[in-house]
Amino acid sequence: MSIIKGGLLDRRGFLKTTVAATAAATLPMGGAMAAPKRGGNLRVAKGHGQTTDTLDPGQWSNGYMLALGFGIHGYLTEVAQDGSLVPNVAESWEASADASEWRFKVRSGVTFHSGKSVTAEDVMASIDHHRGEDSTSAAGPLVAPITEISVDGDTVVFKLDAGNADFPFILSDYHLPICKATDGGIDWQSGDGCGAYTLKSFAPGVSSTFERNANHWRSDVGWFDSIELLAVVDPNARTTALVSGDVHAIDKIDLKTAGLLGRNPGVTIESIAGTQHYTFAMSTNQDPYTDNNIRQALKYGINREELVEKILFGYGSVGNDHPIGPGQRFFNTELEQKTYDPDKAKWYLEQAGIDSLEVNLSAADAAFPGAVDAATLFQNSAKAAGIDLKVVREPNDGYWSDVWMKKPFSAVYWGGRPVEDQMFATAYKCGADWNDSFWCNDRFEELLVKARAELNEDTRRDMYFEMQDIVANDGGVIIPMFANYVFAVGDDVAHGDLASNWDMDGERWMERWWFA
Repeated sequence: MSIIKGGLLDRRGFLKTTVAATAAATLPMGGAMAAPKRGGNLRVAKGHGQTTDTLDPGQWSNGYMLALGFGIHGYLTEVAQDGSLVPNVAESWEASADASEWRFKVRSGVTFHSGKSVTAEDVMASIDHHRGEDSTSAAGPLVAPITEISVDGDTVVFKLDAGNADFPFILSDYHLPICKATDGGIDWQSGDGCGAYTLKSFAPGVSSTFERNANHWRSDVGWFDSIELLAVVDPNARTTALVSGDVHAIDKIDLKTAGLLGRNPGVTIESIAGTQHYTFAMSTNQDPYTDNNIRQALKYGINREELVEKILFGYGSVGNDHPIGPGQRFFNTELEQKTYDPDKAKWYLEQAGIDSLEVNLSAADAAFPGAVDAATLFQNSAKAAGIDLKVVREPNDGYWSDVWMKKPFSAVYWGGRPVEDQMFATAYKCGADWNDSFWCNDRFEELLVKARAELNEDTRRDMYFEMQDIVANDGGVIIPMFANYVFAVGDDVAHGDLASNWDMDGERWMERWWFA
């Protein structure tokens, strides 16, 4: 076994390593930034949050709940600002030679807000919460390969059905916080976590309040005394709140007015390229989307460049109907980029036995900023291909519970995942709870299992290249654009280097930011 100093995990070399935090895992701060200081009440308005939100981590589905979860809970592992993996509640981990068994040592001295010490039994119960045939957790597909979890003193032992080279990254997923074990399950209802902040109030779809956890095991996070998190779905209301000084930061700003907003004294626009992508999901278990010719016709009927220009205003790049971003390790550089081609779209309609198509597309700005406008642009470009696409404007509140995966064609946003297997397993595996196109492909399923266990980097790359090709040309999701994370902060807010794995510094701004 070899040791990687400082606890940073190199994804290319960790299969036979122990990752140890010989010192506390201090995340990098901006080099020229003034030293952080404690104090103050931070108010943040998020363009997410709905009345159906719950503290059950298996059901979290929007950025509001990500931020809440990362604020109050601890996780075994954590994605740092530079994309590497660092220890969190797990002090260290090691794998068997074939990466089918993993041992995570639980850090001593970590306590829940109620005062109870975090134990290996808590970790086991927390992961078990998402397992089993009856699980409705969105993390179900991620933990499905786990065949057995056991406790060996202060160590949790995971046995998998096959090798998984990225398993430590999987355990950083926001659905997998460490909660207190109780009565054969976990206590998620109370919000009793071991994170940098304690939850004082939670009004779903409205607001939440937090106070700094003075007993947190880390001294390098949690700078604010208190935080108020507001659900403000309307972008104009969020912008007004920032400009007026009612809040200190907002996400999902209206990109049409981003330049104008940035001219306001005391406002800074942040733009970070990452894995976030905006999509239109088709239910492949319902006609006409059961026919891949129809799906391909729609993919060639959308003008991707126009969407990047008019919806993202340049804050992003064109997508190619698969969810892997250009900055990721196994991005397919050889896949032909789809472009707007009405004639090719017509050809696919002909292969489906029709010369015209009429479908409804559901959208709301709760899906992503400008989603309704994007659907309208799609409607206009599709006309040239003989596609009559009717835009159905849905209510913002309840969009994720009443429209997404309920209506057969809808607008969606995805934050992406740090590794390819995690993204594919969450949203493209046959039968996954968040497979929002209800798509299944036998070859894709075969490769998903093989690539996860493959230890040869070149062979693994070939597999992920093929999987991206299959998703792009057979899948049920149109991915026209990758969107930068664009948010705005007041000049009284300071931060170090910004993470790109989720919006607003990996949604760990509660821990990482401070008042200047």
